[in-house]
Amino acid sequence: MAAELTAPELIAKHRPTLDQALEAIRTRAYWSPHPEHPKAYGENGSLDAAAGKAAFDAVLNTRLDLGQPGTDGWTGGEVSPYGIALGVEYPHADVDVLLPAMKAGQRAWRDAGAETRAVLCLEILKRISDRTHEFAHAVMHTSGQAFMMAFQAGGPHAQDRGLEAVAYAYAEQVRTPETAEWAKPQGKRDPLTLTKQFTPAPRGIALLIGCNTFPTWNGYPGLFASLATGNAVLVKPHPRAVLPLALTVQVARQVLTEAGFDPNLVALAAERPGEGIAKPLATRPEIRIIDYTGSTAFGDWLEANARQAQVYTEKAGVNTVLVHSTDDYKGMLSNLAFSLSLYSGQMCTTPQNLLIPRDGIRTDQGSKTFDEVTADLARAVDGLLGDDARANALLGAIVNPDVKARLEAAAGLGEVALASREITNPDFPDAVVRTPVVVKLDGARKYWEGADDQAAYMSECFGPVSFAVAVDSAADAVELLRRTVREKGAMTVGAYTTDPETERAVEEVCLEEAAQLSLNLTGGVYVNQTAAFSDFHGSGGNPAANAALCDGAFVANRFRVVEVRREA
Repeated sequence: MAAELTAPELIAKHRPTLDQALEAIRTRAYWSPHPEHPKAYGENGSLDAAAGKAAFDAVLNTRLDLGQPGTDGWTGGEVSPYGIALGVEYPHADVDVLLPAMKAGQRAWRDAGAETRAVLCLEILKRISDRTHEFAHAVMHTSGQAFMMAFQAGGPHAQDRGLEAVAYAYAEQVRTPETAEWAKPQGKRDPLTLTKQFTPAPRGIALLIGCNTFPTWNGYPGLFASLATGNAVLVKPHPRAVLPLALTVQVARQVLTEAGFDPNLVALAAERPGEGIAKPLATRPEIRIIDYTGSTAFGDWLEANARQAQVYTEKAGVNTVLVHSTDDYKGMLSNLAFSLSLYSGQMCTTPQNLLIPRDGIRTDQGSKTFDEVTADLARAVDGLLGDDARANALLGAIVNPDVKARLEAAAGLGEVALASREITNPDFPDAVVRTPVVVKLDGARKYWEGADDQAAYMSECFGPVSFAVAVDSAADAVELLRRTVREKGAMTVGAYTTDPETERAVEEVCLEEAAQLSLNLTGGVYVNQTAAFSDFHGSGGNPAANAALCDGAFVANRFRVVEVRREA
């Protein structure tokens, strides 16, 4: 059957977008082709809000048959953090059948070339973008994100990250020319001449191990980086967040088929309850690339045991904000309150430790003691979340019982500056919604003595838990920051200071320990948010992650350049 989508058609349609993406990663300026506002959808084939909700409802309690080879049964069981049983069944794969089928299509995909692969990936992203409203509900009801966050982070922001990965992948592949004529002078003799051909050759099958909290945002960079560099991709979603990535696989397989490629270049590996297929998959010889977001323990296991694969991990860290001084005290408190509250702190970028001098800080409202700063921050959070409707829109739902248990245990670790409270969601009464807790700890004296407070703030406590850590001085705070990043890692570091010397000291720590730094944020940009094409998510240089989203290193080792030389 002839391809319904031809390479020239796809290039004509998507090359301008690819060129804009290439320019964006070069300049690091703001750009996005994916609208953030829900009302922007509903024309040119995209689903509006009502159609998107209807499409999501239509997939509930159905069997999502992807037409994959090796399907030996069906599995499911997702329950929304909002209390809804999704009832979707997914194909369970016999990987001994599926993996050879995936490998079979790689030759044609390799030979298609970097540009064709890139624009086909952009067609997949365009079709996902058209269904953003549907995907938003899928992300919301698997991650617990509130709808607007699920719409933006799970939709356009995730699509931006996927497109960013395609742009980096394309740039790295075309860095080397396809052919070269080589002539070496030999004096009076004829020169030595060769014709050289250079082909980006994929490593093999890539395994994407999805996460529960941001299935698309964290999943799309690895998925599209591997696909754009010629690799087949096996998607293994988190068992509580299968639907968004299963729908993604469905779209990718449809586009590949229409373009005349083997749809098995992208496949789904859903697991039965308690089956635990990630480890056996990760160590199979066919798997040559792994992308993983999740716990440090499993990320470390992958790095140590999946020796046959190139492993990219985003694990856990202890994100820190140093509070030294500010010329906008109200803005600082407002910014921190939002950062601590967004998605109930269930982000790998949410601040955990707030390092505050014991004697207080200088502000535009005068000096503020440690206790005054923590009390004012508590009031800022209470003010932000005082209205239950607004609180539900910011907090979303607690994603799993482990987060709830950590939240409840945190109150016993020290003096509570801000107590967590329960909020009822009138639309979803079974949702577990909690405001953040802030606990005061002694970080200066006890840090040096190695007491129990150190064990608390030097460990990641994922969820809506933060520690206000008293330190003796700015210098002590900088050294504690350094030790935290070096030993535990950090996806984000923040600092508030009006003192140039302190600012330079914090910046030097982040440069030496490879941590991404945000200084004096008091407006509408927050430390736990990053923008595709401009901001790097993680650095790959500290224990929190061995890769950054997205840079050249994230894509370049997914393929190798193979050279063929011929006598001219």
